[in-house]
Amino acid sequence: MSTPHPFDPLSPGEIVKAATIVRRELQGKDPNFRVITLKEPPKREMISFLDGGHRDQTHPRPVRAARVQVTIRGDSCPNEMVELIVNLDSGLIIKKEHLVGKHPYIDSAYMQAAEKACRADPRVEAEIQSLKLPDGAKVVVEPWAYATDGMNDMSARTTMCWFYMRLVDHPDANYYAYPLDLCAEVSEDLQVTRIYHLPSSEDERIRKDARPYDHSKVHPTALSEYHPDLRPPPRTTTKPYQVIQPEGPSFSVEGNLLSWEKWSMRVGFNYREGLTLHDIRYEGRSLFYRLSLAEMFVPYGDPRTPYPRKGAFDLGNDGAGMNANNLRLGCDCLGLIKYFDGWHNTAGGEPLKLPNVVCCHEQDDGILWKHTNHRTQNAVVTRSRILVLQTIITVSNYEYIFAFHFSQDASIHYEVRATGILSTAPINNDHVGYGTVVAPGVLAPYHQHLFSLRIDPAIDGHANSLQVEESHAMPINDPDVHNPLGVGYTTQSKIITTEGGLDLDFASNRTFKIINEGKVNPITGTPVGFKLLPCYSQMLLAHPQSYHARRSEFGSHAVWVTRYQDDELFPSGQHTMQSLGGEGISSTIESRKGDVAASGVRNEDIVVWHTFGSTHNPRIEDWPVMPSEKMIVGLKPVNFFTGNPGLDVAVSTQEQNQSVLVGDETGCKTGVCPRL
Repeated sequence: MSTPHPFDPLSPGEIVKAATIVRRELQGKDPNFRVITLKEPPKREMISFLDGGHRDQTHPRPVRAARVQVTIRGDSCPNEMVELIVNLDSGLIIKKEHLVGKHPYIDSAYMQAAEKACRADPRVEAEIQSLKLPDGAKVVVEPWAYATDGMNDMSARTTMCWFYMRLVDHPDANYYAYPLDLCAEVSEDLQVTRIYHLPSSEDERIRKDARPYDHSKVHPTALSEYHPDLRPPPRTTTKPYQVIQPEGPSFSVEGNLLSWEKWSMRVGFNYREGLTLHDIRYEGRSLFYRLSLAEMFVPYGDPRTPYPRKGAFDLGNDGAGMNANNLRLGCDCLGLIKYFDGWHNTAGGEPLKLPNVVCCHEQDDGILWKHTNHRTQNAVVTRSRILVLQTIITVSNYEYIFAFHFSQDASIHYEVRATGILSTAPINNDHVGYGTVVAPGVLAPYHQHLFSLRIDPAIDGHANSLQVEESHAMPINDPDVHNPLGVGYTTQSKIITTEGGLDLDFASNRTFKIINEGKVNPITGTPVGFKLLPCYSQMLLAHPQSYHARRSEFGSHAVWVTRYQDDELFPSGQHTMQSLGGEGISSTIESRKGDVAASGVRNEDIVVWHTFGSTHNPRIEDWPVMPSEKMIVGLKPVNFFTGNPGLDVAVSTQEQNQSVLVGDETGCKTGVCPRL
């Protein structure tokens, strides 16, 4: 068996080994294994390894280690959480820590137990009976993690259970179309501690007494169902579209090392971030040490209690990797597909395969560059090919499609698409200021999706800086400035020296460049770099004093720059489940303020974080399943090369592409098309 690369995720055998070592350490206890994942080596060791490894593959390897989190039921507390760092080479425990007051990510088995506890509680059953639901209705309980609101003790887990009903006897019927006037709190020890009757108008508040279900809210199936079994027949106008690559793909994969065109990178995957990319190079030149989606927060804007408890950290609480879809040929990705599997662990510490969680394929991306000489009418056109690495997660009602796009011009784009079903609440068919009625008695509350893309640059090395550039009109009638006709504009730049958060400004075309001041472009005379193409988005709307804001500090600014520290991977802290705040990126920066050695970011190993997302005020067109909403972030070379890096891409020809005129579809059956 080959030796794993230090960036490779843990193998099944390594998961078993880590669990065995931890069981020995915790002898006499019954650990519930929540996480067994790779602990990435210290960066200083990896830099040395990568620099040597890219030359001769003989450089000493960093220690192979696992991060293990377990929960143990104790006498004094119901759920003790312990984190251990395991040296897989020596079999020894490097570190052991009791994480007092912290909670692990969502346990699907526990959530199912909470759901079962709700249905088994006689008080809940009595409340359901008092609703007088339609004949044949089946009640569905959907557990959510409790978003901290200051009203309960967060030292133990509390689960919010929201109630819906399904009227169609089909497992995929859309129960979100029938939210019920009921929710319950479930304690750590699976006891129902409180039952609420939800507000059904803008001025109403939670009540103690049930109100019978309004049967006039029952509506035609076609209005709220999405599954083809429950819909009218689909349109028949769409003809087959097939992607054919007769000579195979242009990429190659060796283990987790992916090479395509002039790109190379290592593909990683873990339970929390899902897809991660490491050691990204173009023509052998270092660009980025690590790229990942670091966090995602979905706060709901309905102010009525208990709805402020809907605020989901879909990575920190749920885990992008744990909720990754098993991607299928012909559905999620088209063409010639390479799949990457992921590995997690069971509660007993056994390996758990997550099949086909990442798909790798190529796509045509339109024209890369073109010019027609207007004197000769000769046209030269080159089509763009991109390499796509995509993963899709399902978190309760929503789907998120995450994809890195690598281009032949050395640019990278990160695309997020949000789709799925809106989370709903009951309403008495009137209107509120913070939601949209999408079906009779169905309110889709306003909410935000805020993402944090973590960019760990290595632009021709690891001493990088963040430069902010703005474009401004030159003054007119100024004796010191030559701009007699008022048409001139210029740029103004500054380099950020200390950690902090920064905002976008489209009026000045504010641009953020990650540069290497020690490497100067021989033609432009400026530092080589990559610039961030931000996804312009509204920042967090929750008040700064709210728990939403205190827990998701990254949502207050669009761009953050920090000094690199090992294990600082998450902008809302390591543990977001029922967190109280004060552990995020802003608090971390504040703790180092004034310490230049720790907070200086000029010509240092830095990390850039970009906050972007969607303020989603639902439309009726988002119901019953929303068309995907697309958000794109770019990273583009700026004065990194000495010319267009895509200039050597072959010119597009009909002989190569074999396009066909409509009406002449038989012309290509032999594989040879007539020249157009």
